[in-house]
Amino acid sequence: MALRIEDYGLLGDLHTAALVGANGSIDWLCLPRFDSPACFAALLDDEAAGFWRMAPASGGMCTRRRYRGDTLILETEWDTPDGTVRVIDTMPPRGEAADVVRIVEGVSGRVPVRTELRLRFDYGRIVPWVRHVDGQLEAVAGPDAAWLKTPVALEGRGTSTVGEFAVSAGDRVPFVLTYKPSHEPHPRHVDPEQALRDTEAFWAEWTSGFRYEGRWDDAVRRSLITLKGLTYRPTGGIVAAATTSLPEQLGGPRNWDYRFCWLRDATFTLQALLGTGFAEEARAWREWLLRAIAGDPAELQIMYGIDGTRRLPEYTLDWLGGYEGAAPVRVGNAASGQFQLDTWGEVLHGLHLGRESGIAPVQNAWDVQKSLLDFLESHWDDPDNGLWEVRGDRRHFVHSKVLAWAGVDAAVRGVERHGLDGPASRWRALRDRIHADVCEHGYDADRGTFTQFYGSKGVDAALLLIPTTGFLPWGDPRVVGTVDAVERDLYRDGFVLRYDTSADGGVDGLPGSEGAFLACTFWFADALQGVGRHEQATEVFERLLSLRNDLGLLSEEYDAAAGRQVGNTPQAYSHVGLVNTARHLSGTVPATEASRTAGASAGAGAGA
Repeated sequence: MALRIEDYGLLGDLHTAALVGANGSIDWLCLPRFDSPACFAALLDDEAAGFWRMAPASGGMCTRRRYRGDTLILETEWDTPDGTVRVIDTMPPRGEAADVVRIVEGVSGRVPVRTELRLRFDYGRIVPWVRHVDGQLEAVAGPDAAWLKTPVALEGRGTSTVGEFAVSAGDRVPFVLTYKPSHEPHPRHVDPEQALRDTEAFWAEWTSGFRYEGRWDDAVRRSLITLKGLTYRPTGGIVAAATTSLPEQLGGPRNWDYRFCWLRDATFTLQALLGTGFAEEARAWREWLLRAIAGDPAELQIMYGIDGTRRLPEYTLDWLGGYEGAAPVRVGNAASGQFQLDTWGEVLHGLHLGRESGIAPVQNAWDVQKSLLDFLESHWDDPDNGLWEVRGDRRHFVHSKVLAWAGVDAAVRGVERHGLDGPASRWRALRDRIHADVCEHGYDADRGTFTQFYGSKGVDAALLLIPTTGFLPWGDPRVVGTVDAVERDLYRDGFVLRYDTSADGGVDGLPGSEGAFLACTFWFADALQGVGRHEQATEVFERLLSLRNDLGLLSEEYDAAAGRQVGNTPQAYSHVGLVNTARHLSGTVPATEASRTAGASAGAGAGA
């Protein structure tokens, strides 16, 4: 049975990621990419689905663990009656092949250690053919092949490969697992100690660009390292999470594949990267975005594969029982075919942020944006599936309309402030028309709040983002009333729900409920800060920080009743929220970003 979600740490080589439990077991690893089938999938079933444990022979959870400085090198230690042993885990920067390096180090005494490897390709379904070749273990099945090199004697026991040895103080025993497609020549195994040094040097160089001055320096730095670890280096795409089907409700059916790149993340991600000194990563993300959306603007998707792939068919892996029985286990994501109006606005809004921050323009990028605007102009008043990808009926979601406004507003300011060509007068009129429509149909004057969708009696945490787009200033009574309504209706046990899953007849069309969405709670802290409730904002933010596991990682949601993280992990949206909220509360938001709200809101009143 898999551990608690917060018991896992992250390894990564900027192509894929592994989850290592506090018991020394790698229970999740997809090779060679984030979105490839897993060769260790015990996370979503049990040990039969594949794992690799490295721990004292006595077993048990570790005594302590930590990342080595500002890296993704994980050090896990056990204090045992025989002494102390440390396992050093890393995935070095990708070279010829994908490598997982594990070094067992004796710290004190003499500790018996046991390693057990069970490779299962295709999400635990395929048992490879295993043999010993030239002093190493070779496992092959169809297109997949892996090699394990170590000085430890290994033997087959049942369906596992086992090694038993002991380490004394100062001993270092290496293991290197290497993956390549089976039709390619055998890879050259990396030197484990050199791989460790290379990994440390890589992260030292990368974090040297870190720019943030505030009281939450360590938390912000670790979240940025996590975001980098979720980046697919060849394209610059950032996956929403490293996993699929970790449930939003323990034992429930709300289990989705998050190993893709969502366009809705664009603006927030760019803010986090640009605001902390990582312009190169922001530029790579922006360029991934432009490549992904190129083509007919009517065919814009809410998400793409890490290389820009459009087809992400959803299917279930019925041979996996799911995390703690939460079924089905899904691969792919049918929401990729949904119509979410806010995506057009989010892309335009994010690209404008890049312009405002001085990222050099890409040839023809403005032509792409004008095509998006043409589509938005004709479809802004269509109902959609909304930010939360509801699988119920399409609605006129208020957040979607506000983001449509933001996209048009970004175009107007592109003309006014950057000298770009375009029908600014027509766009201004469209901007005012959308603004008036939202204020007339999306605002409940009796309750003093914007609503989730036109005609709704409920609210949605995404309404907290209205002033961040510049649609209205923070001091507007309608904004303050909306913040109050979200606090009253969605703020429970110290955290914010996305929306009430039972309200308005079950708008999302799904059974069950879910935990508190962490990104929404970060937005709530931002909103409290925006309306002048700084002390409460800080209190909410500090509570969110307390949810991080011992390695500083956050999943998608939190189950307050169970006191556990839930949803896919580590979640980029949660860590982006942490970075941006820390910047807001610390007063480190740059003028270019702050002016996005102040400047736009000055012209918004005409449509109110």
